[in-house]
Amino acid sequence: MPRSYRVAVVGATGAVGKEMIKVLLQRDFPVSELVPLATSRSAGTEVEFKGKRITVEETSACSFDGIDIALFAGGGSASQEYGWEAVARGAVVIDNSSTFRMEDNVPLVVPEVNPHDLKWHKGLIANPNCSTIQMVVALKPIYDAAGIKRIVVNTYQAVSGTGKEAIDELDKQTRDYAAGREMTAEVYPYQIALNVLPQIDAFMPNGYTKEEMKMVNETRKILGDNDIAVSATTVRVPVFYGHSEAVNVETERKLTAAEARSLLSGAPGVVVVDDPAERIYPMPVMAAGKDEVMVGRIREDISVRNGLDLWVVADNLRKGAALNAVQIAEKMMELGLI
Repeated sequence: MPRSYRVAVVGATGAVGKEMIKVLLQRDFPVSELVPLATSRSAGTEVEFKGKRITVEETSACSFDGIDIALFAGGGSASQEYGWEAVARGAVVIDNSSTFRMEDNVPLVVPEVNPHDLKWHKGLIANPNCSTIQMVVALKPIYDAAGIKRIVVNTYQAVSGTGKEAIDELDKQTRDYAAGREMTAEVYPYQIALNVLPQIDAFMPNGYTKEEMKMVNETRKILGDNDIAVSATTVRVPVFYGHSEAVNVETERKLTAAEARSLLSGAPGVVVVDDPAERIYPMPVMAAGKDEVMVGRIREDISVRNGLDLWVVADNLRKGAALNAVQIAEKMMELGLI
């Protein structure tokens, strides 16, 4: 009889945590018992799983006794406090925060791209940044076929990447605008409704934001190639769900748009949505609730010999967070690592 697992979800009441629970159910992950964990503020509330109401517990070190897999959905504070503690108590930890991503002893994994890195895990595996995940899924077949010298990416990221408070703020601002009321901003430094913010996370001394540097560093680590030149500009847009990216890539050898389209059509986790004549291209409204990374606007860059332009869209709460974490656990089961 196939094994089943006691699975803890840390941050179970947040946007990503709720999506993790939904993904576990939808993919029929072999859960013998779900243990939802959160801060003291959310403890005592309930989540639903397989038709049952389960009380959310406050996270503590003892929460991980007897847990097989711990999915950390929330911010870095819980991960810092309990990540390695959960490992010490016998759990395999898959962490969605940025806390451990660049640690040398922690694999940073997208299952369609670098599943082999799971084999050297020490009990804790990092889930990459949402915008990085969808980009490397689209770039992996191109990298394998032609090599990549340089990536320039501009992202257009949904407010759900910030969390429930940002979703609520965009909703309220939109309603206030429609009613002729003044819009107020609390989550972001400026209103997000009817606006775009060219800042995600804090600015670094080099002028890039932390979010942009995540894309630079994580892309190199996932692809295992520190020689790739990467530059990113990350922008928050008034969209609820689904990140979009304009990706320009310079390859080592020439790939035509047709060759790239063929490679992407056969790539795991990718759906090509690309018929400009019929105005068919990926959009966030198409990607919301979907598992696949959608790629369109595939064309050759007319400014450089070995250049390609892609438009890449995915649901940031699913492939960008919850789904990728569950897929890591599934791949570990497949490889006999869990």
